[in-house]
Amino acid sequence: MTILNLGTFPPKQCGIATFSMDLCNSLRQQGNKVKIMAVSDNNYDYHYPREVIFQLKQNRKQDYIKAANYINSTRNIDLLILQHEYGIYGGRDGEFILEMVKRLHKPFVLVTHTVLPHPEKHQKDILNQLCQRAAGIACMTRKSADLLINLYESPPELVKVIAHGVPQFNVHEQDFLKEKYHLQGRHIISTFGLIGPGKGLELGIKALTQVVDRHPEVTYLILGQTHPMLQKSEGERYRNMLEGLVEELSLQKNVQFVNKYLSDDELGEYLYMTDIYLSPYPNRDQAVSGTMAFAMGCGRAIVSTSYAYAQEVLAGGRGLLAHEPNPNELSQLLNQILDDHQLKTNLQQRALELGMDWSWPSVGRQYTDLFRMILDDHYIREENEVNYARL
Repeated sequence: MTILNLGTFPPKQCGIATFSMDLCNSLRQQGNKVKIMAVSDNNYDYHYPREVIFQLKQNRKQDYIKAANYINSTRNIDLLILQHEYGIYGGRDGEFILEMVKRLHKPFVLVTHTVLPHPEKHQKDILNQLCQRAAGIACMTRKSADLLINLYESPPELVKVIAHGVPQFNVHEQDFLKEKYHLQGRHIISTFGLIGPGKGLELGIKALTQVVDRHPEVTYLILGQTHPMLQKSEGERYRNMLEGLVEELSLQKNVQFVNKYLSDDELGEYLYMTDIYLSPYPNRDQAVSGTMAFAMGCGRAIVSTSYAYAQEVLAGGRGLLAHEPNPNELSQLLNQILDDHQLKTNLQQRALELGMDWSWPSVGRQYTDLFRMILDDHYIREENEVNYARL
């Protein structure tokens, strides 16, 4: 198959760009040919790799029409993957993407990264229209599948749950890594990802105040740089606020900021060095967290707020959930693991049992199977239509 992926793509730094790159690489490993249609910010000129064959400017409506014409007229494109997140396409709630899909003559698979349980009417209408036109719909949790079917009126037979993929990190021995990073003798709590106000990092810092009283040997690593779009609009204001909070709470010896965009190799080392992965998202409707998926894939003990993705993947004793996004409750759960080595071991084993099935080769196979089924159905329908026309 020759597949075209539409979404953000590196060197743009965002979760969907990374997801697109990893998915495309996994599809190539399955023997598919993959090309990229990249969504670019209007004010950025990215130096894309060779496989990017079309750049679509986010806020230029005419580009979406040109994109549809390009796909329709390019004979060797069999199927389009459309990565959907409201914020990456232009117009209100990303409505410009409808200008493209309503002109498409080729099948597309919709990959849903945000499925809101309480959408505004306009948001619901956009996703509803995309679902009605899609040849297949992929989501990453059972909860999202239920919402797509029951709220967004997606045809149930089109909806398939495929987990967020996880890189095949090199496994490292924890004590060796702690010595390498000069953290020997420390209990490591970590959170990673592009830094911004929606990540709840202030909750994690505040929770630490009640942890270090019992476990002064704890270090909380906040891994990642500020989101480039946030940095452009307001600089490092949020990070500066976090650093000020660390000083205010006298946690300078217990919190470290690693202010850089981490490669997979670096990220794997930090995760395998981690004793507890902390996911303090304040938004209960967070449908997917690639960062938590990575922590699951490395078999980490996880403490999280009760957002939608965490509730589903940490069920069955695969992690500890705070009922509210509250520093006091998070600190109790962190202390619970630090006080009980057997609990930490049990959480790690249960997380790994699920996370090891989320490797990108496995996920790539599932997407490939889905695409083959869709194309087989598509070509059968086309052949039947031709035969009917001849009659």
